[in-house]
Amino acid sequence: MTVTDALMAFTFAATLLTLTPGLDTALILRTSTVEGTRKAIQAQMGINAGCLAWATMLAFGLGALLAVSELAYNLLKWCGAAYLAWLGAQMLLRPRQKMGEADISRGTQNWFMRGFFGNLLNPKVGIFYVSFLPQFIPTGQSLVLWTFGLVMIHVVIGTLWSALLIGSTRRLSGILQREKVVKWLDRTTGAVFLLFAAKLAVSHRPG
Repeated sequence: MTVTDALMAFTFAATLLTLTPGLDTALILRTSTVEGTRKAIQAQMGINAGCLAWATMLAFGLGALLAVSELAYNLLKWCGAAYLAWLGAQMLLRPRQKMGEADISRGTQNWFMRGFFGNLLNPKVGIFYVSFLPQFIPTGQSLVLWTFGLVMIHVVIGTLWSALLIGSTRRLSGILQREKVVKWLDRTTGAVFLLFAAKLAVSHRPG
């Protein structure tokens, strides 16, 4: 995979993940609608911080382990592929009918921390970074630099999406909560997850 191919593929995958209604989208919509623009921006900054925390863990923890252990790499590869295949199948065959907002209105009143912990504790974000992101790092490139670079692409996409949500809260909120839209996004994402699960299953450890 060339540098250009890697960047384009990751940007597409990250955009799809961002646009799929989930906890982050629900938090931004709910906060913007109920609490106002300022607090919605704080929540988005927290979400961005959560993404960078995932990047740090991947770049300095998991990356070092994968670099020295083929067993660890293969274990993660097969676990990640199996989980992605399961998650993709669930989204493809059993798409949601509406966007849930469970548990986003409870907890700390600090909206930055709500966004941060909501992202950090979201298993879908973790699986995306741990299973997806390494696939987009070309052989021979710096794991740390590419990890943070790709995550920053995701952060920029997420920030732009949140700005659009905040600026058009009522109209977009109605669209995103439509059953057909939620089902379409879930099924599309599920199909992409299955494709990446297959790609991950046949991948080899760099070097």
